[in-house]
Amino acid sequence: MATIKTITPQFINEHKPATLHFNLWDKFNEFADTQKSNQTLWFFLVLMVHGVIFLPIPAVLSYYFDGSAAVLAVTMICFFANLIANMAGGGIRTVLKLFAASILIHVAMIIIVIV
Repeated sequence: MATIKTITPQFINEHKPATLHFNLWDKFNEFADTQKSNQTLWFFLVLMVHGVIFLPIPAVLSYYFDGSAAVLAVTMICFFANLIANMAGGGIRTVLKLFAASILIHVAMIIIVIV
């Protein structure tokens, strides 16, 4: 009969040995893997950044810079994609990639509308 071990060994080394990476993608994945224990912190950080910084962007771009309604649609899609990925238990790599993509999309959107 198979048994379930409820006690994990004390001396497990979860971190891989440091390797030299010249690839930015590998560096990002290595950073994301080290943030697995901080996934709840990243969840709240993503919610706070989206709620405080990114959600007011459509109002500012629409009223002061004559932005279109597409600005609101893009912002809401980014917000709900991040929210669903976090609440559905997505991996830390997925959460951080969506958050980085959201930041890049909003910066590009601001630059396109203002310039």
